[in-house]
Amino acid sequence: MDNKKRDLFALASIPLIMTLGNSMLIPILPQISRELDISSLQVSMLITVYGVIAILLIPVAGYLSDRFGRKVIIIPSLIIAGVGGAVSGGAVWFTEGTGVYWVILIGRFLQGIGAAGAFPIVLPLVGDMFEDDTTVSHSLGIIETSNTVGKVLSPILGALLGAWIWYIPFLAIPVLCLISLVLVIFLVQEPERKKPMPLKDCIRSIKEVFKEKGRWLYAIFAIGGICMFLLFGVLFYLSEVLEKKHHLNGIVKGLVLAIPLAALCLASYFTGKKIGDNKILMKWCGVIGLVMSTAALFGISFFSNIFYVTCCLIVCGAGIGIVLPSSDALITEGVEKELRGTITSIYSSMRFIGVSLGPPIMSLLMGAGHMVMFICFAGVSLAAVVLILLMVQPESTKGERGDGLKKAKQPRLS
Repeated sequence: MDNKKRDLFALASIPLIMTLGNSMLIPILPQISRELDISSLQVSMLITVYGVIAILLIPVAGYLSDRFGRKVIIIPSLIIAGVGGAVSGGAVWFTEGTGVYWVILIGRFLQGIGAAGAFPIVLPLVGDMFEDDTTVSHSLGIIETSNTVGKVLSPILGALLGAWIWYIPFLAIPVLCLISLVLVIFLVQEPERKKPMPLKDCIRSIKEVFKEKGRWLYAIFAIGGICMFLLFGVLFYLSEVLEKKHHLNGIVKGLVLAIPLAALCLASYFTGKKIGDNKILMKWCGVIGLVMSTAALFGISFFSNIFYVTCCLIVCGAGIGIVLPSSDALITEGVEKELRGTITSIYSSMRFIGVSLGPPIMSLLMGAGHMVMFICFAGVSLAAVVLILLMVQPESTKGERGDGLKKAKQPRLS
């Protein structure tokens, strides 16, 4: 792994920058709503349109990366994402009135196209770079930690830039994409690839994968989407409440939003280091994390005190941080390299579905009352607990010790 630290550093910049490019908007959504005189639902579409186009294109990007190579897809995707940020940031110069909102949406649409071929392709590329499953799990943990570091920094940076001029966070996106682009071009050495599988054979192989492994793959897809749904939903809620009810703005608001995200980041990093190649441990880490998030969301439904809510969200964030690297590793290590880009891209699409649905659904539920809102979210989290318990069944070999830390043979997912 030592000789690939530069590659991993460059790849880790992609989820960091993609996350900043999206999550930086969370703390300034109420501000954008006021500046453009639009509703909470309309402003939540700035998150949703980004996710929707990414959802549609991620599987295409995954297949193309399997066929033509990972860097060939990542590099133009970073360029398109940067252009999208520039269009959104320059909207106030191109148009006026309601036209500004629609130009920003167009920019976010372009940014979503770029996002489809960036972070989702990093996961299979990391799997390609390392042969040892323990190293793959640890490396994926670093990638997921980079993603969550972006989530921690984004509310602080977004609030700071938004306090200067509300559209500056959009203009920061092309700068960030340029940094990542340079790192990927000069530092990432993609492993030599085998001859690409013909489309007909690829489709047949994908069908065989889902026939053999569909039970647990569908469950992990759903769990990834649910985690992002919960995370972006509660962040949207917290952003709205901090500003409208508690009158917190700027850097102070960003720091409060960063607290549960910091818990997510730490949990993600330590989970990635701990799970190794132990798929049974991956499953039970997922169970523990989802139980934590379910309990925290259910607990929030009883009280709306901001200190109590924040403490519960710390537990929820830590729980999601435990689930994500475990799910990443199960997907990446459970699928052959030739199809890894395509299968992991479907998983990434499900995560983007969660990102897209979280803010608008939370916006609609806010009118139903505090208790109803969080009981609904807790119910979704509980459904994920049931899914992982019933559908994800790793098998251990006879030679495996009871603690699952050392195995005579690699376990497989049924």
